[in-house]
Amino acid sequence: MPNTSLIFYYFCIMNLKVSVISKSEELPAMTCRNFFHSTEFFHIIAATPGHTPLMAVACDEEGRVAAHLLAIVRRRGSLMPPYLFTQGRIYGVGEYEEDVDPETTFPLLLDAITRRFRRKLCLYAEFSNLPNKMFGYRYFRQLGYFPVSWQEVHNSLHSMEPRERLSEHRQQLIDRLRKAGIVTREINNDEELQAVYDLFHRANRFTPRNFIPPMKFFSGCHASEHVKIYATFSDEHIIGACASVSTEGNAWLWYVAAERMNRHSKRPALMTIWHAIEQAHAERLRHFYFMDAGLPFRKSKYREFILGFGGKPVAKYRWFRFSFSWLNKLLAWLYRE
Repeated sequence: MPNTSLIFYYFCIMNLKVSVISKSEELPAMTCRNFFHSTEFFHIIAATPGHTPLMAVACDEEGRVAAHLLAIVRRRGSLMPPYLFTQGRIYGVGEYEEDVDPETTFPLLLDAITRRFRRKLCLYAEFSNLPNKMFGYRYFRQLGYFPVSWQEVHNSLHSMEPRERLSEHRQQLIDRLRKAGIVTREINNDEELQAVYDLFHRANRFTPRNFIPPMKFFSGCHASEHVKIYATFSDEHIIGACASVSTEGNAWLWYVAAERMNRHSKRPALMTIWHAIEQAHAERLRHFYFMDAGLPFRKSKYREFILGFGGKPVAKYRWFRFSFSWLNKLLAWLYRE
């Protein structure tokens, strides 16, 4: 059991009561600005087979929601390669009212979610997309999580036109592809959504880490005003697709896939991602974040590819915790700095 004395101390001085909710009808009224911690996303997860939403809610003495954090428990399995387990997944560190300090309230939410992950028998939990590298470091460590250095990438959309950040070669390539009839646009019917979903699956079938949720998940996201699903067409055939989330004045590239086309395999991805960046700029969003810039290896072809859009690399941590203590200790030792 982790030492939770510091977390208990914060619980006492702040006088907040934390509960974890997994049923939609039990959600209290709360202010939601961040899509990834919203009641809307909670309902999407709840409607997705094999997924369970967990909303950690911190309330003050008057019953006001001071902070909340949404986690996902996924049931994952496959025949090729064979595996079956549950995973805890969290994007970001939750939402906080203006008079609430995230640094002191986050450990309460983290402790509550970690306890629920243990009850759900999650093989491992993963926190990503933290606001800065050192956020919550002490509390993650205290609860048995270990950090993995992770390179993230984001583009600024407000200080310069996105096209000005492209190399001349990439600008010319985009222009040639458009003249050749390659078109990217937002999908507008269920048939196109199904084709995009099939592409996501084909492109990720041999990469177990790039988990693609069931179709019900994407149907719920497609109905949200915060999520845009774009597809790239060549002769009416979808060759690339992505899902982009707009929240709190920024865009987040969530899922992306492209058909393998020999030496031109990156071109569908190029057109798809570029269109998502252009649309985010047209909507006057401030930044365009790549939620996954590839595994934390020193060299990554995918990371080099997305850096070609003129983005900025940022070193951060992702935090992991495995349910088997020996495995958790081994991985923590392997990824020590």
